[in-house]
Amino acid sequence: MTLSSFAQTQINNLRARGPLSRFGIQFLIDGAAWLFALTFAVLLRYDFDSSQISWSWFALIVAATLLVQLVAGWAVYLYRGRHPYGSFAEVRSLLYTVLIAAVVVGLPVVLFGTLIQVPRSAFLIAAPTAFVLMGGVRYIKRLILESLIEHDAKAEPALVYGAGYLGSTIVRRMLTDRNSLFIPVGIIDDSPARRNSWFDGVRVLGTGRDIEAVAASTEAKVLVVAIAKADAGFLREINDRATAAGLQVKVLPPLEEIIEGKSRLRDLRDISIEDLIGRHPVDTKIESIAGYLKGKRVLVTGAGGSIGSELCRQIHKFAPSELIMLDHDETGLQSTQISIFGHGLLDTPDVVLASIRDADSVLEIFKNRRPEVVFHAAALKHLPMLEQFPDEAWKTNVLGTLNVLAAAQAVGVTTFVNISTDKAANPTSILGHSKRVAEKLTAWAAEQSGQRYLSVRFGNVIGSRGSMLPTFTSLIEAGGPLTITHPDVTRYFMTIPEACQLVVQAGGIGRPAEVLILDMGEPVRILDVAQRMIDMSGQDIAIVYTGLRPGEKLHEELVGLNETDERPVHPKISHTVVPSIAPENLDKDRWMERCKAANGQPPVEPAGRSIPDQESISR
Repeated sequence: MTLSSFAQTQINNLRARGPLSRFGIQFLIDGAAWLFALTFAVLLRYDFDSSQISWSWFALIVAATLLVQLVAGWAVYLYRGRHPYGSFAEVRSLLYTVLIAAVVVGLPVVLFGTLIQVPRSAFLIAAPTAFVLMGGVRYIKRLILESLIEHDAKAEPALVYGAGYLGSTIVRRMLTDRNSLFIPVGIIDDSPARRNSWFDGVRVLGTGRDIEAVAASTEAKVLVVAIAKADAGFLREINDRATAAGLQVKVLPPLEEIIEGKSRLRDLRDISIEDLIGRHPVDTKIESIAGYLKGKRVLVTGAGGSIGSELCRQIHKFAPSELIMLDHDETGLQSTQISIFGHGLLDTPDVVLASIRDADSVLEIFKNRRPEVVFHAAALKHLPMLEQFPDEAWKTNVLGTLNVLAAAQAVGVTTFVNISTDKAANPTSILGHSKRVAEKLTAWAAEQSGQRYLSVRFGNVIGSRGSMLPTFTSLIEAGGPLTITHPDVTRYFMTIPEACQLVVQAGGIGRPAEVLILDMGEPVRILDVAQRMIDMSGQDIAIVYTGLRPGEKLHEELVGLNETDERPVHPKISHTVVPSIAPENLDKDRWMERCKAANGQPPVEPAGRSIPDQESISR
């Protein structure tokens, strides 16, 4: 039998004895440490002349020390299995226990040491000696246990990018979890201060520029990015270098998901296109200003949609007295209800089935439920569809918004947040013009009520229903071709949670009649996104250019002409104002004429050539 197998057998036998037996043995080891430490301290004090020691008093002191050690250790859970073995929590409890024993027994020794022939300095020497011995035994056992962990034969060698807290934690998890699919063979970190540092036996081998060389020397197969809130530019650079080195890139779930229990540190996933085109999330610190929601009746229109549902989930965290979720899509409402309350019974007052086009129905709901805060997320949003059916945009985005505003004014709503779009800045489409009028109506309601009625404007939301990424994914899964309007078209992107954080924060920092705009960073070229998605799919997919559609811009804008860009509260959130329009001044015919005039320009084509329907490039 080898030493390793013998040790494993003994440990298994120890585990089989149960926690009481295990921690009883641990106490005996700690008792032996005290016995050795006190004997050494007394002999050292008397120059190893044992004749000067009163062994009867010494035995009594040892017995008293062990008794206090046991009681104190039990009180701080040292001998009850509440701390991971060899952890800092256990070391802390061990320190408390030793100090308590040293003070309770050592104080009488200091006071009466001459009478009992025990040196007063005994515990000053014995306490740190015993603590080191006890801690040393625990550390050695921890090393033995970890060295005996046998990982799955399929576990792949991995590099961990980031030597901070998150990186060191994931390295330790990989080493100590026998079910881990990865074994850390090296760490990558860009900080010069961490060069050649060691974490649980795994060394920092280089920076991001050294990925290819490190991958070759360690034969790693996977690169795990363990950096909290890494921005998209950084992830793109790392992904490109890892791909060149033949590494598969994995990322950790967001820290907030780990804290909320939705994910675990070991829930690594493949890097996604959302990671590569997103950007560093803006820290809006909504917790500090979302107090206006606590204990209030809050109503959300469009609660079954991508934005509305996430908005409801975030609002629910701030403990409103009542969350009223309104939508005309019963299936969407059920999905939102399940995600928040864990059931989709649809028989509770938190879900309301209604259309914002029905003014009487909306008013009746507002009078019955008396909301104090309203988030208006209901809208039609698909630009090419609304170009074909402009009447629908007018009925929903304009008149529907007016219906909700009128009902809110009728019941004294104090905070009203209208969710708009970047297409409302210098609008050229039916969608943009309809949302622009909704912003103006919201400004008018603010002037009339004197309350905080305002709008929030942002760009494309990653992963929302019907947005670009799900559409591209479906086209790639179908084998292509992947259609793009123009090779130079760009768009702004943000995540659904971030968009909703902005909406919630707007209700706390926005002033009446304002439009709040999040700094969206740099626009992303759609062709780059398409090419990355095709590369990640591993398929040979053609890209077909179809030409810009009526009303569609080559480059979106966030702030319109003659609009200000003030940032009085947050450096990443702009405040601007739009002119108001009274309901009696709404004129559908004039609105249609303006829409036609704005999008009357011919589509922009690639420089120097036309765009036939079937012109394509192959990837």
